[in-house]
Amino acid sequence: MPKRISVATYLSIEELEQRYRQAKDGIESRQYQIIWLVAQGKKTEEVEEITGYSRTWIYALVKRYNNSGVEGLCERRQLNQGKQPLVDDIQQAQLWQVLQEKAPDGGFWNGTKVADWLTEATGTDISRQRGWEILRQMTFRLRVPRPYHTKSDYFEQEAWKKNLQQK
Repeated sequence: MPKRISVATYLSIEELEQRYRQAKDGIESRQYQIIWLVAQGKKTEEVEEITGYSRTWIYALVKRYNNSGVEGLCERRQLNQGKQPLVDDIQQAQLWQVLQEKAPDGGFWNGTKVADWLTEATGTDISRQRGWEILRQMTFRLRVPRPYHTKSDYFEQEAWKKNLQQK
């Protein structure tokens, strides 16, 4: 028979129920409900059925409550600020200034050239796809003239353009 989990007595069962019922945030309410149900002696299978949370999450939440008390029961997503941006504001401003000039090889800027410049500026390896994405975020476009068909007739194209304008 599996061992039952137990809840530390930071709060009484009545206080847990009161906090569960008065919680304004849905996540906080569910977390108090899980702790309240486990504190009442309910099996994890029953708590799973009532709340819809997995056994793993119930165990993790009870462990967090036992270790940290009421502070362990909070919405933690706002504490996660996410990954640092690849290019900070200063580097982005420098890249903007560099993009105003011609590319190092004299051609147009593209994802590979931006990635190479950023790799040199940041010291981290940046892929050419990421270079292209940064170039697009900065509202730059690859400005390359459309290729001409090798068998096209220039005069025929001009005549077609004139006919189009007359209509």
